[in-house]
Amino acid sequence: MAVTSEATTVWNGTLFEGSGHTSLDTSEAAEFAVDWKARSEGSNTTTTPEELLGAAHASCYSMAFANELTSAGFPPERIQATAAVSFTPGTGITGSHLLVSAVVPGISEADFERIATAAKDGCPVSQALAGIPITLEASLA
Repeated sequence: MAVTSEATTVWNGTLFEGSGHTSLDTSEAAEFAVDWKARSEGSNTTTTPEELLGAAHASCYSMAFANELTSAGFPPERIQATAAVSFTPGTGITGSHLLVSAVVPGISEADFERIATAAKDGCPVSQALAGIPITLEASLA
């Protein structure tokens, strides 16, 4: 059965002078302010579509990696994944870099790297982002 998740943004005004709020409708977990200045210049107080996409990519990758590791006989104790999504005004989203650290008892470095890459390729969000470069930097903790 397919699961549909919803988020809504209400935007007021023009792109450059306006602003909006994005709410996570399905979970009702949060509402975030969004605006062009934060998106094009960066901000530590206002979110961006790229930060939200990074959250989706990091959480999806963590789930995919946990599944791949467990399926290979190496159940993880802990996975920490950060997705850094880049945006260039006038160009768009230019890439996502996954930075991963994991505690996986009994795994070799070679198996870890192979499974980390398989999770990157198999992650549904990675597949949805197939139009941009996705890089991976994974290490055993």
